[in-house]
Amino acid sequence: MTDLTYREAMRGAIRTAMQEDERVFLMGEDVGHYGGCYAVTKGLLEEFGPQRIRDTPLSESAFTGAGIGAAMNGVRPIVEIMTCNFSLLALDQIMNNAATMRHMSGGQVTVPIVIRMATGGGRQLAAQHSHSLEGWYAHIPGLRVLAPATVEDAGGMLGPALADPDPVLIFENALLYNETGPAGDPGSVDIDHAAIRREGSDISLITYGGSLGKTLAAAGQLAGDGIDAEVLDLRVLRPLDDDAILATLAKTRRCVIVDEGWRSGSLSAEIMARIVEQGFWTLDAPLARVCSEEVPIPYAAHLEEAALPSAEKIVTAARTVLGR
Repeated sequence: MTDLTYREAMRGAIRTAMQEDERVFLMGEDVGHYGGCYAVTKGLLEEFGPQRIRDTPLSESAFTGAGIGAAMNGVRPIVEIMTCNFSLLALDQIMNNAATMRHMSGGQVTVPIVIRMATGGGRQLAAQHSHSLEGWYAHIPGLRVLAPATVEDAGGMLGPALADPDPVLIFENALLYNETGPAGDPGSVDIDHAAIRREGSDISLITYGGSLGKTLAAAGQLAGDGIDAEVLDLRVLRPLDDDAILATLAKTRRCVIVDEGWRSGSLSAEIMARIVEQGFWTLDAPLARVCSEEVPIPYAAHLEEAALPSAEKIVTAARTVLGR
């Protein structure tokens, strides 16, 4: 397994998909001549040409709708939306068309589209470029929602996503693009189940995406205090892997959920509800969560840092649950 950056692994996955299936093409803002806002698609235009690497107008609704129509007609589009905040301009297309078409046609029409978008804060890009809206999309039936947190997942999730007959949304936390790690084989990653990233016995820390690194750092700090934390990376936000959540809970009997979304109506709230519904009697302590503060993400670095989850906040929450 070769070490690559998250960005390189994603680019390699796109390249492999396009080499193996001539139906696959990529479209989005600045994906061609500029090489992508985060340089993920750099060099692909020269390799595959403008018919398969398509720069689009600045209209998320228009090019997402075009991608949906293309998918309905037998090709395999990858649509890149620059940031998840801008995906709201295409929400009508994603929710009312892509997510519903298979159901409304009685299974006669599928929409095998993959929509990639950057997510998350921590880059001083202010409130219109920094939110984590994965939980909003995880609310919608008819979609599969993925959040690769490792280089291996970044490179390995795209192939299975393109093979899915339903629309798949891939949320790439922008702080991960420079992270390095083993890339694995394209198409080799399970897009149905969560993954244990650290074994432990005292408390479960459940997270996904850009918060995984902070959560593992918190687990390391807790280990210094003699607290053995298990870290579960959800990876798949819709459908949630209830079995994995309940299995880690049954093992440790205590839980903190780390979610970069806002607390109110968040994905963490859904996970807590499922734990209470299905695993209440395994709990030895109240559940806790660490979320972003309920404010538009600030531009100022110190305020942005204060608004987002951190290893220190996770450690504090874990110690509180454990009565430490």
